[in-house]
Amino acid sequence: MKFLILDPYYPAFLKSFYQENPKAKDLPYHQQQKRMMRDLFGTADFYSKALTGLGHQAHDITINNQFLQQRWLDENTNIVMSLKEKIQDAVISRFPIISGKIAQNRELKVLERQINHFKPDILYSHNLGYIDPDFLQRMKPKVKLIVGQIACPLPFWRNFDPYDLIITSFPHYLPKLKRQGIKTEYLPLCFEASVLDKLPRQKRVYDVTFIGGISRAHKKGYRLLNQLAEKVKFDIWGYGKDDLDPKSKLYQYHHGEAWGKDMYRLMLQSKITLNRHIDVAENNANNMRLYEATGCGAMLLTDQKDNLGELFVPGKEVVTYKNLNEIVSKIKYYLTHESERSEIAKNGQKRTLKDHTYEVRMAQLINIIKKYL
Repeated sequence: MKFLILDPYYPAFLKSFYQENPKAKDLPYHQQQKRMMRDLFGTADFYSKALTGLGHQAHDITINNQFLQQRWLDENTNIVMSLKEKIQDAVISRFPIISGKIAQNRELKVLERQINHFKPDILYSHNLGYIDPDFLQRMKPKVKLIVGQIACPLPFWRNFDPYDLIITSFPHYLPKLKRQGIKTEYLPLCFEASVLDKLPRQKRVYDVTFIGGISRAHKKGYRLLNQLAEKVKFDIWGYGKDDLDPKSKLYQYHHGEAWGKDMYRLMLQSKITLNRHIDVAENNANNMRLYEATGCGAMLLTDQKDNLGELFVPGKEVVTYKNLNEIVSKIKYYLTHESERSEIAKNGQKRTLKDHTYEVRMAQLINIIKKYL
């Protein structure tokens, strides 16, 4: 099978990447893409690498990377930009807030040319809310299957009709989507084991870390972290610091954003990594931090969820909490019982590297997709 994997990146990451690597935008397409993937942001090239290893063809498209997509266009078409397109480019670069629709239209034009060029069997979209459904509907005759993946609040304003299949790591989304007549399959998230080879070994210098965002989707989590900061010192990274009270302890403990390699490095430097799920997860364990923290060998302290036992053995591979008091007591306990903490961390990492890698998940994904072809 031939996959085209579509993923819009956080604009904040793209901005920081090109600020730190200003010459990258001048590199040829494949070199520029390879350089960006080395930063290990999000799912990077983890899907395509694992699918290729299983004997399939796969290519990653960062839909909203203006520089990378323009470089592909320059190298693969003979079309000269019209004056209108040049003006649009100038508007997009100077006034990004008011030019969202213009930019997205340009993105879809390039994406359509890439679909025509790569001729994929499977269009695999990581963001159901990003690509215009009308565009996907027009692409259906060109591919065998359009697959979407979701592990966040459902974009109810979107029409899911163009999707032949939705993959979700939320167990409770299965009945919700199926009631709408949408073909849906469950597939948990996972960890990229090669991260451990790409980063040097680190000393575990942080007692407790939390690495994740703070937003309106994290109301309960925000309250919990704010209360915890009043009782225990911990280090936090992620987006959303500007929304915090500058006088709060949580703000004082917040070090700003950490993307890709920096995030993994921090987890490799952590003794305990705290996890909490977004509100929409309800009572289900589902986020990347479950696998990133355990994969990096930190002891994961996570909120208790109904299905967690299907992924890890609580008390042996991860540690759970039900409330604020349990977080505080378990942090204090495991920081003073190093051998127990190290044993749980080692067991958690072993479980992740055995059952929760991209090689394992992509083999499962292929078996799912075969049912719908």
